[in-house]
Amino acid sequence: MGLFDSLFNKKEISLNVHNSDIVAITDGEMIDISSVNDELFSQKVMGDGVAFKLSGDKATLYSPVNGTLNVLFPTGHAFGITMHDGVEVLVHCGINTVESNGTGFTILKKKQGDSIKAGEAIVEVDVKLLSEKYDMSTMLIITNPNGKTIQFKEFGSFKVGESIIK
Repeated sequence: MGLFDSLFNKKEISLNVHNSDIVAITDGEMIDISSVNDELFSQKVMGDGVAFKLSGDKATLYSPVNGTLNVLFPTGHAFGITMHDGVEVLVHCGINTVESNGTGFTILKKKQGDSIKAGEAIVEVDVKLLSEKYDMSTMLIITNPNGKTIQFKEFGSFKVGESIIK
């Protein structure tokens, strides 16, 4: 990877995503959330969802939906978005990573309350550093389906921006 690739790799990806679609937050393997090593997520206490296995030394997490960035933890480990149709989505990077107090996370240009589009970069994650201490499974949870039925596609490899719902 060249200098310009690493500098410009963090920019948003130009996507034409319908307001009701949910797309992959990063390149990686989408897995069953019930296999995650945290009961809060695996037992779907906060809602149904999926998890992604992060790979490589660094990963950028992108918005999975169009909407409003309602929650952005100052530590960078989690963010929540309300879609235009009222569905609420939470992305939580890693298990117990809040304990890192932001070390290993870089919030990229967005702030709480901003309008956001699917494919816009939100957080860069130092996977190599954080994985020394934490399980870096990254959950995408539907915390409020707003009366909608959301079905996820079969688990497997996804590229950022690919639809993950049926």
